[in-house]
Amino acid sequence: MKTLFVLLAALAPATLPAPPVNLQSAPRLQFPNQTDSNSPGHWDGSQFYLFNSAVQPFRSYGSNLFSLSNTSSVSFNNTVNGGRWMEATWRAPDGTLYGWYHNEPSGLCPGTTLTAPRIGAAKSSNNGANWTDLGIILQARSGTLKCTASNGYFAGGHGDFCVMLDPAGQYLYVFFSTYAGDLSEQGVAMARMAWSDRDAPLGKVWKWYNGDWQSAGLGGNVSPIFTATVAWERPDCDALWGPSVHWNHYLQQYIMLLNRAKGTGWVQEGIYITASTNLADPLSWPTPQKLLTGGAWYPQVVGLEQGEGTDKSAGAAARFFMGGISDYEILFGALNITHAGDDLVISWPTNLPYSVLRHTTNLSNAQWLTMTNPITISGAQYRVTNTLSPNSPTMFFRLK
Repeated sequence: MKTLFVLLAALAPATLPAPPVNLQSAPRLQFPNQTDSNSPGHWDGSQFYLFNSAVQPFRSYGSNLFSLSNTSSVSFNNTVNGGRWMEATWRAPDGTLYGWYHNEPSGLCPGTTLTAPRIGAAKSSNNGANWTDLGIILQARSGTLKCTASNGYFAGGHGDFCVMLDPAGQYLYVFFSTYAGDLSEQGVAMARMAWSDRDAPLGKVWKWYNGDWQSAGLGGNVSPIFTATVAWERPDCDALWGPSVHWNHYLQQYIMLLNRAKGTGWVQEGIYITASTNLADPLSWPTPQKLLTGGAWYPQVVGLEQGEGTDKSAGAAARFFMGGISDYEILFGALNITHAGDDLVISWPTNLPYSVLRHTTNLSNAQWLTMTNPITISGAQYRVTNTLSPNSPTMFFRLK
């Protein structure tokens, strides 16, 4: 059997209209509970906590992504109309965990199962076992409910989202799906809230609209960053939805994954990817490019770095989930590999700001070692040659 080599690298963000990625088959990894939304995670010391939701959120924890157990339903201090899906979390320096949930109220379109989601906030003092509800913070404008919608699920609303905090700790940015209003209002949109308003968020969230953050989170207008192609209420709907965003510290970019639905029942046309270096600029995200044809709902990257890797932070190699199941690692980079007889030739551009080639045999507990093989230059490429043998272990490479 041939040894499998996986390529990892970093490429200068300015040269990347879409991030260079590769999906590599990996042993199946499944979240501990049923998953019907984005699944946020966080670290507290040596413990990793993960939330999976399907109407009700469940929390699991363990020493890393591969060792999650202790799964139990979380509790809230109130009841709401409809289910709650916990889709985003951020842990404050004082240990308080802030969360944001997708809520689907019932009874909006009598005689149908249609609903119109909205987004609420909550906080916890015990890593998400118990939550205090802080109220609804994002909702579509009134008069946009369409109870004749034919997509099978939603008659309007805002939901299916993720949340990122900027590097300065000044603003939280919400990337959400908007199913309401005219075609020009539907798609994937953004809103923001000052981090300092996290304990009292009602009325403090502002949607991006007509070039500014001045439209009220509750009932305001919105300008999508990716507008739907065919309106959500139609049986032939065609739109991107369900963004999941993480900071990729290897690429030094924010990476966004999205679903694309086409037709009643939200048939999964594919999974798309785009990247930006600036959370504060909604216009900085290029047109998403297809990563995978078909697939399942809720694509998500979860980082592997001990004490750091989550749904919000990842490096050159991470796990790629769809619907709570990972059959792939997702690899970000610019290394190239070729075989020359029994030799493996690894090359990368000489103009990259990274020059040290490192390797490891285990990504889940990686100890990266510097390659000592001689480096040569061929044209505009650095080249390293490694001789293979039948007993060569599986190896992973990256640049630093």
